[in-house]
Amino acid sequence: MKLRFTKMQGCGNDYVYFDTFDQTVPNPSELAVKLSDRRFGIGGDGVILIGPSALADGRMTMFNADGSEGSMCGNGVRCVGKYLFDSGRAKKNVVTVETKSGVKTLELTVENGVCTAARVDMGPPRLHPRDIPCALEGEQVVNREVDIANGRYAITCVSMGNPHCVIFLPEISELDLAKIGPAFERSPLFPERVNTEFIKVIDGTHLEMRVWERGSGETLACGTGACAAVVAAVLNGISPKNQDVYVKLLGGTLTIRYTEETVYMTGPADKVFEGEIEV
Repeated sequence: MKLRFTKMQGCGNDYVYFDTFDQTVPNPSELAVKLSDRRFGIGGDGVILIGPSALADGRMTMFNADGSEGSMCGNGVRCVGKYLFDSGRAKKNVVTVETKSGVKTLELTVENGVCTAARVDMGPPRLHPRDIPCALEGEQVVNREVDIANGRYAITCVSMGNPHCVIFLPEISELDLAKIGPAFERSPLFPERVNTEFIKVIDGTHLEMRVWERGSGETLACGTGACAAVVAAVLNGISPKNQDVYVKLLGGTLTIRYTEETVYMTGPADKVFEGEIEV
């Protein structure tokens, strides 16, 4: 069978998107593994299905490059908002998207009738270890020292609808994430695995980040990870609340604002190409 797809990316975090309003995608988990391969497939960090929702303008279902189903992707949801608007399925500049971690509201930036960026209300962070989940005691895990990957790290744990472990380091450019990342992802401290953000502080409103995403490995960007990084920076007294913080990733920069009520993420959404594939 032939399937129509759209390749989109936000700060280099790229997925293969399928419109399931009028087509059925069989075995999306297996398809994600096949199509994510950058030599033998289309190439991407996974597959995202865009379909009808009883609660919002559309529903987003995501699968990581290893076939596991994810609960939320900040860069992905911006691209879903773009697709819904550009395709005419959503008519207004404010779009709602149902995800596994709740309905997200997006304020779109539109230029010449095309969405180029979006500000997403990502909802409040969850900080209790049981909500992340993380197998550590206490009300929060902030700057807590643990032994992982043959090293001792001070970690701060945050859920943005998916689990994150944030580590502040003096330098991140030389980190061997291919070695360290899997040790964090599959540590017994994180029963549902974890996304791990390695952060270099430039100043209170500028952070530099590398990320190891569960199910995908190192990616050029992670929207929920950037949100978690800023929340962690606020909790550690590094960054201010209620102020824009710029997170520089390998694929671009996201603007994050952690308020008393929620976390806002602003960043680009770009279509790379569209096509048809036989599966």
